[in-house]
Amino acid sequence: MLRLIGSLSFIWLLMVISTAAQPWPPVLDADGQPLRSGVEYYVLPGVTDVGGGLTLVDRNGSCPLYVGQEPLAPMVSRGIPVFFTPRVGDTIIRESRDFTVEFSGASTCGQSTAWMVGEENPETTTRYVVTGMEPRPSSTLWYFNIENNGQGVYALRWCPNCLTTNCPRPACESAGVIDENGKRLLVLDGSAFPFIFRRA
Repeated sequence: MLRLIGSLSFIWLLMVISTAAQPWPPVLDADGQPLRSGVEYYVLPGVTDVGGGLTLVDRNGSCPLYVGQEPLAPMVSRGIPVFFTPRVGDTIIRESRDFTVEFSGASTCGQSTAWMVGEENPETTTRYVVTGMEPRPSSTLWYFNIENNGQGVYALRWCPNCLTTNCPRPACESAGVIDENGKRLLVLDGSAFPFIFRRA
């Protein structure tokens, strides 16, 4: 009996320590609830009068499709819902922790809607966020994270966490929105665009 009590006390102590030592607070949706893995959310601008939610955009008349923003219109669209999957097993999406993100549903290209860091624009040196390929766990191009700016809005970032003792830290970049030929595209350009998340 004492052995059982000792074991239960040890398990309880581990649970308390792991909860207290959690340095990564949860990302909160617009209703103040933690973002959960596998649940659909709209990614919306954290400021008004700049456009709608994030969606798939045909940038150049062919596949793959790019991640972009719905245009500003009298009836602004919320875009397409996304779902997040943490890189390390967890059911909550946490600040500064890696996850993959994917649009819900299928694309018109018949390809994956998972986000990844794409090619660099040689004229502006910004990197696009694209879809169209299945995520590969060994590549850091699929992993994004979220940072709280302290004002109730968040920034999407590409700054993959190193899961081993000898991997180089990539240059961290924030996701911003640019206008290119009348299309609003999500790019990694250093100027963070403020976002909020609303459960679909």
